[in-house]
Amino acid sequence: MARGRKHAYCPAETTLGVIGGKWKLLILRELLAGVSRFGELRRRLSGISEKMLAQHLRELERDGIIARKIYPEVPPKVEYSLTASGKTLKPIIDGLHEWGLEHLSGKK
Repeated sequence: MARGRKHAYCPAETTLGVIGGKWKLLILRELLAGVSRFGELRRRLSGISEKMLAQHLRELERDGIIARKIYPEVPPKVEYSLTASGKTLKPIIDGLHEWGLEHLSGKK
């Protein structure tokens, strides 16, 4: 059972729990294009606060979707990239994108 809920386990709910929310899909979209640093992600995701970006990056890292690489230099350089597991989300994200386009155009 997922996180103490009293209903049946649902794999789709697990997926949404990992990638759901306003910013996570947008973060993943950016990382599908390649490795990014924190500041680059913040600039590309207009409207996200530093706190929210840091929180979502930590959650995605905890869930094994992204990897964080810290370079031993001053100032510290940190890069974020998708893990092998994170890369498997590409068809899901692409499918959501396609469905959204169809929905916006009024197709069923």
